[in-house]
Amino acid sequence: MTATAWALLLVFAGGLFTGVPIAIAIGLAAVAGIYMADFPWVILSQRIIAGTQVFSLLAIPGFVLTGDLMMHGGLSRRLVAVGQALVRHITGGLGMVTVISATFFAAISGSAPATTAAIGGIMIPEMEKRGWRRDFSASLATASGPIGQMIPPSIPMIIWGVVAEQSIGKLFLAGIIPGILIACGLMGVCYVTARRSNIMSNEPRATWKELRSALNQGKWSLAAPVVILGGIYGGVFTPTEAAAIGVVYALLVGLFIHRELNYRDLPSIVKRSMRTTTIVCFIIATAAAFGWLITVEQLPNTIAQIVLGVSDNPIIILLMMNLCLLFIGAVMDNIAAMIILGGILTAMGASLGLDPTHLGAIVVINLAIGMATPPFGYSLFVGSAISGVPIETMTKTLWPMLLVMFFVLGLVTYIPWITLAIPRAFG
Repeated sequence: MTATAWALLLVFAGGLFTGVPIAIAIGLAAVAGIYMADFPWVILSQRIIAGTQVFSLLAIPGFVLTGDLMMHGGLSRRLVAVGQALVRHITGGLGMVTVISATFFAAISGSAPATTAAIGGIMIPEMEKRGWRRDFSASLATASGPIGQMIPPSIPMIIWGVVAEQSIGKLFLAGIIPGILIACGLMGVCYVTARRSNIMSNEPRATWKELRSALNQGKWSLAAPVVILGGIYGGVFTPTEAAAIGVVYALLVGLFIHRELNYRDLPSIVKRSMRTTTIVCFIIATAAAFGWLITVEQLPNTIAQIVLGVSDNPIIILLMMNLCLLFIGAVMDNIAAMIILGGILTAMGASLGLDPTHLGAIVVINLAIGMATPPFGYSLFVGSAISGVPIETMTKTLWPMLLVMFFVLGLVTYIPWITLAIPRAFG
């Protein structure tokens, strides 16, 4: 490798290991690369600005604000009530409610940390009251959060669609079956844990009247993904326009139907969404400059050739790719990882003959699982913060859930039909 390539990698790695924020570490590495390559400094600012000048990225602030408005507007609480009416009588039912509610909310927020915070804040205290251990409840909320990265609309799917120049609509569809499989697996963990801990449900099966009441109260919450996704796949609007539609929908429901939002709440909610969006866009901007430099230095092709030179067996290569992505997802922001590694991963995918949509699903699911994987998964920090349970304690009860995720990841990797069936059905 060239001196520029070594400067990029060493400065970036040094920033990570010394605790420098990810966006700053990426930016410093880009500065070092520009200096070593003796490029004009104006290129750095050009690349940073160009990294954010992509129309599809406008969907990110829209979906972030939609999720925040729906969380404060009472939609997440109503989703929990629907889930409770469906499975409260089953052994492990309250844990299953957490998973079902997270899956529904994932189809609104598209964000793993937001899903963990919204559902965990409600369900962790409730599960503890009913005899569940607090560390298990916190781990379950943490493991359920990454479903938000798979069930559309997914912010990481948008980022990968931009990076790899793939259809965002197809990528959205590719995540549906894997997300449902992981949700079913986590509900199985809840059932087994409840049986072993003798946590039997004393709740009666919901009557048809109670179920109708829960569905009636939650109908606007359940309709949100139908409106957003139905509009995208019905050809009414693009994913970027869908984000704006989601904001309008959340405002109307919160202000005039549920009436749990008021105009005084809006500035603080918008401020919170702006802070989240700013963090994401700062990472995207600096990572764009970094990614351009590693492309100029031909690192993607070099690394792809090294990996492909280890074995010519696609099964082994895909296994190595998964292990690397899981590790990266556990120590690095997934948006930055996708932008930085996009060229490497697409080059490897092309060499293996992978369908680009299948490859995108593999990448996003790997990095989503990393959000809940010790030691640095973002959802792990959120789960620990809202529950007060130390990460070390949560880790012990999190492993069965991670094993479920790893198993589904293996299915997704080696059975392309799981991710491609729905996109192909939609043509």
